[in-house]
Amino acid sequence: MDDPLLSRVEDAGLNASAPPEQRWLDGWLLRLSPGKAKRARCINAVAPGRLSLEERLALARQAFHEAGLPMILRCTPYTRPGELESELAGQGWRRFDDTRVMVWRDYPDVAATRRTRPPAVPVASSEYADIVGALRGSPPGHCQAHGRRLAASPVPYRGFVWREDGEVVACGQIAQEADLVGLYDVFTAPAARGRGLATALCLWLLDQAAAAGARHAYLQVDAANAPARAVYQRLGFVDAYAYHYRTPEPGAV
Repeated sequence: MDDPLLSRVEDAGLNASAPPEQRWLDGWLLRLSPGKAKRARCINAVAPGRLSLEERLALARQAFHEAGLPMILRCTPYTRPGELESELAGQGWRRFDDTRVMVWRDYPDVAATRRTRPPAVPVASSEYADIVGALRGSPPGHCQAHGRRLAASPVPYRGFVWREDGEVVACGQIAQEADLVGLYDVFTAPAARGRGLATALCLWLLDQAAAAGARHAYLQVDAANAPARAVYQRLGFVDAYAYHYRTPEPGAV
């Protein structure tokens, strides 16, 4: 994990998923959003810290309890200290939700050869959260939390929706930092799947970012989501690293 680009990708993912409900705890970034995205309601252990593990766990447990959330830790190759996960596993913390971070380096020249022009239109962040939430069947509280997170993000999102006959068939967002762009919340309506809409939309979104100076792209996808991973692999993305979550709470998801 000495690749500088992958370190930048990890930082960009943290920046793009920053909710307004977050705080620092001795090297741990506590994220306390009530939304669906686990990356916005977990602990990111990014520095060794000075307190004992027991002290930090007690303080973190109190913060998550006050927020009405289960305590979850995001485990990445950048988690510090390196032995933290094994210590928590020894305490019975359950592992779940393996995720892949995929990267497409120097993509614009390749993507340009497959440029398409889907009739996607930009929408405000709050509207986008409602649209993608409705497609996923998310409850209103999750949609509202998603909208707040997008509106408060230190990295501006640009969301786009593709409609046919007045109905949303696909949508997607980009979050760009300098020459690095992330694809987020790409979703195709169930009735419109199998037509290549996600591929066309992703290429178009990446084209928009390239016009603003992007050279490298990244995304995060559930390791078990084979159809989505196949789409991204056909585009040009490759697995760069993995992360997962751990929790001491049996019912946490």
